[in-house]
Amino acid sequence: MEKSSLRMPLATEPARRRNGQNASFQVTRRSVKPEALVQQETFHSMLTLERRRAERSRKPFVLMLVDAHGLPESRKAEKFLRQLTSVVSSLTRETDVVGWYKEDVILGVIFTEVSLEGKRHITDILSSKIVSALHKDLGRELSSHLIITLHLFPESGDPEGEEPIADIKLYPDLSHKRSAKEFPLVVKRFIDVVGSGALLLLLSPILLAIAIAIKLTSQGPVIFEQERLGHLGARFKCLKFRTMYVNNDPKIHQEYVQRFIAGQAGTHENKDQGDKEPAPAIYKLTSDPRVTPVGRVLRKLSFDELPQFWNVLWGEMSLVGPRPPVPYEFEVYDIWHRRRVLELKPGVTGLWQVSGRSRTRFEEMVRLDLRYSQSWSLWLDLKILLATPRAVFTGDGAY
Repeated sequence: MEKSSLRMPLATEPARRRNGQNASFQVTRRSVKPEALVQQETFHSMLTLERRRAERSRKPFVLMLVDAHGLPESRKAEKFLRQLTSVVSSLTRETDVVGWYKEDVILGVIFTEVSLEGKRHITDILSSKIVSALHKDLGRELSSHLIITLHLFPESGDPEGEEPIADIKLYPDLSHKRSAKEFPLVVKRFIDVVGSGALLLLLSPILLAIAIAIKLTSQGPVIFEQERLGHLGARFKCLKFRTMYVNNDPKIHQEYVQRFIAGQAGTHENKDQGDKEPAPAIYKLTSDPRVTPVGRVLRKLSFDELPQFWNVLWGEMSLVGPRPPVPYEFEVYDIWHRRRVLELKPGVTGLWQVSGRSRTRFEEMVRLDLRYSQSWSLWLDLKILLATPRAVFTGDGAY
């Protein structure tokens, strides 16, 4: 190995810590030759499979990426890659996966089924071991050109924070899907812009009438801005006509929604059966005291959501897509529920809205959103758009 002078230590970017969670990590040293590394496409597939497994087992894993972009060109030779591979693989277990996240540039390791119990967090332990080993075997000057990032799944992002919830490095399959559907997605965006712009223009008399009705019947602003989680968990202000009195207590809805998602909400009376049998609990409160008389009509017809066409025009939403959750709803999601905010932008309407709306059970609603994301096509969007007016004007499942 070429001698080098000491420079800045290896740059690291550990994943966010889970509050109150620690970890322990033991490894059995081994060596993997560069020619034996899992290739990029296979590594991405194995990462996707590991993510699916972790969703079911609830056993977390860590993705470590060693980025060699910053190395001088002369350092990216086969000899250096062999050294780097040897050092990194020596810190892995037999159950871990070592391969190329990006061919010959970014080395990846999937540390499977890590423990989150102990005095130190798993990312701290891995970071310390890797930095120490690379400094020792490669030298500080050479290793200082490398950048290590550690990505914990499931992500521990704060739903109330500023950063997106999802860590895109854990989802290379989403990039592949978007590349495969690049042209249809461009067409979808074109339809969103033209459609939302035309609807805002055509519906402007109705929008004005609603605004006047809200202003004349209750105090407060006409438009209500609510923080929602969009594509990949990015936060945005979802626009709605205000349907509630001002200065109300949001905990009423927050506690109900969290209990409903957790399967702890009670049933409501089924008036169609003479109040003899309980019907399944619905997604929205049916007798919310915070809602104004005008707001009740707007909610019944879903007219309170018309301002969301502005969100579509700005690119935060689409005409068709999964329903965007509020942060406190996301807090009680199971791991697999989170996938509904990953693949596509949220929509004004969607598969669950035309399939029973609030009467749809939560897990069924999530499955409908996931089915839409996985089987999305322009034809499916068209069918949902054509079915939306009937769902709106019949008011089935709307409250």
